[in-house]
Amino acid sequence: MKLNELKAELAAVPSAAPLQIALPDGATVPAHFHITEVGHIDKNFIDCGGQRRTARTCLLQTWMSSERDDGHRLTAGRFARILAIAAPLFTDEELPVEVEYEDGLIAQFPLAGLARTTDGGVVLQLALKHTDCLARDRCGSESGEEGCGCAVPVGRGKEAGCC
Repeated sequence: MKLNELKAELAAVPSAAPLQIALPDGATVPAHFHITEVGHIDKNFIDCGGQRRTARTCLLQTWMSSERDDGHRLTAGRFARILAIAAPLFTDEELPVEVEYEDGLIAQFPLAGLARTTDGGVVLQLALKHTDCLARDRCGSESGEEGCGCAVPVGRGKEAGCC
């Protein structure tokens, strides 16, 4: 889901609607979570085929304080206001949204969509994030092999292959 889509969906629900986050396995983030960061992430990198690439995302960081903070509940309206405060970070709202969550390990999940519950609440549905070889055509894995085949020797220049 893109940031502009998320904002439009939030605008269409009552501001007092409770907000939940559902992990890909169906579990939910504890209800007293906080959104502690809204970030515009620019990732500049070189793939295994030597090609320069850029990826841009809107990253929402979640955090849970102590269980004593169990009275904290984020509503759709408050979440929309948090996104509005962060608006100056985004010249383009066509960015995919990811949610960072820590439960033993820190993980990032793409936001798959927003659903409404029968009691009027809103659920941010997260999906799994996967790695991939971005140079399949250069390293021999485009033929259907799993993962990066690295069939071409390592070297310099366009003829070098990958890895």
